[in-house]
Amino acid sequence: MQQLSGQDAMFIHTETAGMPQHIGIMSIYDQSTAPDGIVRFKQILQLLESRSHLSPIFNRRLRKVPMGLDQPYWEDVEHPDIEAHVHHIALPKPGDWRQLCILASRIHARPLDMSKPLWEMYVIEGLDSVRNLPKGCFAVISKVHHAAMDGATGARFIPLLHDLSPEIADAGYTSTKVIQKYTDGHMLSKALLNNLKKPMQAVNLIGSAFPTWRRIRRGKKEQDFATLEDKQKTIFQGKISPHRVCDSVPFAFEDVRAIKNTVAGATINDAMLCIVSGGLRKYLAAKNALPEKTLVSGCPIDVRSDKEHSSGGNMVGFMTVSLHSNIEDPKLRLKAIHDASMSSKAYADALGPRMAVDVTNVLPGGMLSLALRAASATGLTEAAVIFNTVVTNVPGPTQQLYFCGAKMVDGMNFGPLLPNVGLFQIIYSSVLNKVGTISISFTACRKMLPDPEFYSECLQASFDELKAACLGEVSQSNTAS
Repeated sequence: MQQLSGQDAMFIHTETAGMPQHIGIMSIYDQSTAPDGIVRFKQILQLLESRSHLSPIFNRRLRKVPMGLDQPYWEDVEHPDIEAHVHHIALPKPGDWRQLCILASRIHARPLDMSKPLWEMYVIEGLDSVRNLPKGCFAVISKVHHAAMDGATGARFIPLLHDLSPEIADAGYTSTKVIQKYTDGHMLSKALLNNLKKPMQAVNLIGSAFPTWRRIRRGKKEQDFATLEDKQKTIFQGKISPHRVCDSVPFAFEDVRAIKNTVAGATINDAMLCIVSGGLRKYLAAKNALPEKTLVSGCPIDVRSDKEHSSGGNMVGFMTVSLHSNIEDPKLRLKAIHDASMSSKAYADALGPRMAVDVTNVLPGGMLSLALRAASATGLTEAAVIFNTVVTNVPGPTQQLYFCGAKMVDGMNFGPLLPNVGLFQIIYSSVLNKVGTISISFTACRKMLPDPEFYSECLQASFDELKAACLGEVSQSNTAS
């Protein structure tokens, strides 16, 4: 049995009714490349059975410490029932993109069964009217609890279920694993020892805070960075409903690369943040809800060391980046966002990128759970604006992938909403049909963003304007006023 880290457990403690804390990905496949041109449901089950030993996500479930006196454990499952986690459904006719997004939103809004290994998969047929897809495609939505996987871990997890050609490779030999289980008494004794160590860990953390304070003070004095204050409240701040909407807008990777090259030092991520900023400007302006001051994004960053690169779970820090949504000119906004990103990186370095990980490891599990639930119940989670949206960058596969012989041709990503943050956006780059693509997928509270199609149009219009400003070209696509 392996105990969850403080950050992993935080996603268990944060999960409340209407606020599930899992992440997800939907991949769409063209089965014409598979043997006999068809993929049967039983073949998918067989593939998952044959590869389930490659990741502990399939084979362990949550085991809580009695009375919540310590962080939970991952408990190995001797004979996991793969079929109990995989569902087979179909879209009603005509089976178009909007229907698929609605179904995906409903699936993503449902919490996982916390008594089982924390993953689910949905195989969806009936996609014959989905945009730009050949006939006979099917989708697979995979859900994994955030306690078990972050974006970086997910980038390594997805290739385990795929091949680099239509030929299905042998997953290799799996040896019999010794199943380790703790009694409640054993976990309570370990909890006692762990909690006795907490005061000294807290002292060490406080000790490390002094040099952190000095670095931040020096950085402010030398104007290496500026802290973001007076954050604006938008329609995406407030109590989160249990209902979700989602969509994804793809762009040509080469176009985004060309755009970022027009501003010295700018990155792909800067360009994508600029598209997000422009999209938010258009959407909020149309609702007469655009603040005069800039919006702010929370941007998760992977803080694993080289030695920890293959570790599972979560090791995530956070940067807070100004989106400069108060700047109308797209190219000037891109330059400002690049400068803001550099400032935020400098601040994160001064703070210490692992500070968020260290703090959650020091807090006792029961205290953290109680504090989060009390804050939610009393409305404190809606009292302060930490950031207006989350924008995370998740690297996808750099080679064409196949699932049961079927070629991956499209997809979408889903993130968890946070208290007082009703819009989560994922920048996802991948290779599809040997062409580099990059997309913005978003998950939102349906009450806060009831018209996802319009927000998608705003993102596309933002890209078109940025491309025209930087490259003198306008995409032939629908634009939002």
